[in-house]
Amino acid sequence: MAPTPLENTSSSTAGELVGSDSNSAGDGETDGLCRPNEDIPNAEGNKDCNAGISHNVDNDGDDMIEEPNKRMEFNTHEDLVNYYKSYAKKCGFGVMTKRTERDEDDTVRYVTLACARGGKARDRTVNVANPCPTGKTECKAKINALKCDGKLRLTTVHNIHNHGLSPKKSRFFRCNREVSDAVKRVLDTNDMAGVRMNKSFNSLVVGAGGFENLPFLEKDCRNYIDKAGHLRLGASGAGALQEYFCRMQYKNPAFFALMDLDDDGRLKNVFWADPRSRAAYQYFGDVVTFDTTYLTNIYGMPFAPFVGVNHHGQSILLGVGLISSEDTETFVWLFQTWLQCMDGIAPKVIITDQDRAMKNAIVIVFLNTQHRFCLWHILKKVPEKLSSYASYKIGMKNLLMKCVYDRQSVEEFETAWAQLIIMYNLYENAWL
Repeated sequence: MAPTPLENTSSSTAGELVGSDSNSAGDGETDGLCRPNEDIPNAEGNKDCNAGISHNVDNDGDDMIEEPNKRMEFNTHEDLVNYYKSYAKKCGFGVMTKRTERDEDDTVRYVTLACARGGKARDRTVNVANPCPTGKTECKAKINALKCDGKLRLTTVHNIHNHGLSPKKSRFFRCNREVSDAVKRVLDTNDMAGVRMNKSFNSLVVGAGGFENLPFLEKDCRNYIDKAGHLRLGASGAGALQEYFCRMQYKNPAFFALMDLDDDGRLKNVFWADPRSRAAYQYFGDVVTFDTTYLTNIYGMPFAPFVGVNHHGQSILLGVGLISSEDTETFVWLFQTWLQCMDGIAPKVIITDQDRAMKNAIVIVFLNTQHRFCLWHILKKVPEKLSSYASYKIGMKNLLMKCVYDRQSVEEFETAWAQLIIMYNLYENAWL
């Protein structure tokens, strides 16, 4: 196996979603990616969904933000997103990316931006023990854009909402909350000095002249510190790690290590694999599991192992990463680095949990790899999703487990699954 030098890189993969965080905000808005079964329109002959009164709004008392209409064209995807977010912020609703498709050159070919309250409202009676309020109202407000002659042209526009708008509160919607670089530097400095987050945030409030003048919440500051763009290894930690890698490569040139640095030279992500792991992958790399469930020591950094199974049914390590955050950009870097380590040979199947950022990164990096969700993570949710049914402990649970574990073919499973749904009248259970 050819020796691989120790390298440092800087990540430059860009994010894709307007709001990719699947957690609900305090205002009830959610910014997630969903893929409805709707036909992609052609550049011509689209049904006009635009109706109602014009919603032109003032832009900071100077310019007017024009209501979306089919005459509009945008040079880039970023221009389109920035325009619609500005319009939505002035009108008083949140925005999410509902659907996006890209060409081979990774430019956006088709995109749907929609009101963040679009989508079906969650049934609060599915789990009466854990009711979950929702901000979804099945709002149909949206715009579709299709690339024509190198520009994104609006093809479908629907500006009518089925809920009240809140211009005065729109800056607190998830898609509009943003922690600036200057604020991030303050938070980093205070965190390294041991200043507690509540005191750090209060200092920002005082500096801005009140809560109403901040475009973010304390929750956003905490999220930034929790997912800071560099590994917090402590004093001389990064240097010690690099010395270790150099020492291992000196002993065996097949030892692979890569360190990812940010623009300020701080350590963001690390990956390494020893020669035994690289050799084992040549024989047992057809199915790989990837998981970031476990955190390491006091620094709370996601530990990201690639694991396979050998011919004795034993788990084998196929590479390890320490990452600064669990977003699409980071996973793309890690997957590309692991693929480089394994001589560009992708696994036939990769198994992960249901993390959306992982899913997005796998589509980008492992083009011909089948992606499957981990059964353990799925079944862990069974009590939460089904325990509210009276028949859960008197037959439903056992039948579900037999359906999952005792069926040896696709046909057997599909038949047993249909019987389960019919027997316990589970048609309305969205999770199943």
